Amino acid sequence: MTTKHRAAVLGSPIAHSLSPDLHRAAFAALGLDGWRYDRFELDEAALPGFVAGLDEAQWAGLSLTMPLKRAVIPLLDEVSATARAVDAVNTVVFTADGRRTGDNTDVRGLVNALRERGITEVPGAAVLGAGATASSALAALAQICTGEVTVYVRSAERAREMAELGERLGVVVRTADWEHGAEALAQPLTVSTTPAGSTDGFVAALPAEPGALFDVLYHPWPTALAAECAGRGATVLGGLDLLVHQAVLQSEAFTGRTPGPLAAMREAGEKALSGR
Repeated sequence: MTTKHRAAVLGSPIAHSLSPDLHRAAFAALGLDGWRYDRFELDEAALPGFVAGLDEAQWAGLSLTMPLKRAVIPLLDEVSATARAVDAVNTVVFTADGRRTGDNTDVRGLVNALRERGITEVPGAAVLGAGATASSALAALAQICTGEVTVYVRSAERAREMAELGERLGVVVRTADWEHGAEALAQPLTVSTTPAGSTDGFVAALPAEPGALFDVLYHPWPTALAAECAGRGATVLGGLDLLVHQAVLQSEAFTGRTPGPLAAMREAGEKALSGR
């Protein structure tokens, strides 16, 4: 019987992904010399055929990035409650009994990254943006925020979607116009989920003593917003914090070895980014 020893990240574009660096470092740290972690450029149309063609006796699991996090769901036998809530799977595990199970490690990764920095509960929070990562951020905040979460969005449709998600997650969501996004940093914690440059215009309007910022970008880093917040003494987390913590959870799921090698994976991510 072939031992499971393969994993990979799928998505499009995928060449920039740090996942191979992180997971290969994990395999090395765990002494799993025969394990492989690859990357494959795939769109939604190609995904079903790729998954169907895998020898699941060899494959431990898959990491999914955009645009596949929703497209993979119909291909799975089981999806975790967390992944169902945010309608996004970023982790597929091939179990010993032949089942394909889906999870979302971004949510727990966010919570764990914040916990590492001493943030375990906040009385209020804000989210900048309303895409897939914002949904994961809201699910994470549902676990640690005891009060209202304000979500800054660009459209009424996005506002409605985030409010509905808040209802499903049991968190009170207030929506506000994107142009007032600088006000988010008055909250104890803000999670920024928007593309590079999107929040640069908020820097001049930041409060004198901003709250903690979790900016999910990792390249380029720091963002203008992150640099300004750090300069004013705020706790700042970046995209590498999220990437590493969610990848640790994936590594544990793929290999069955816990705890995952956080330090080794973080070091690999920092080294990979320093070369860009």
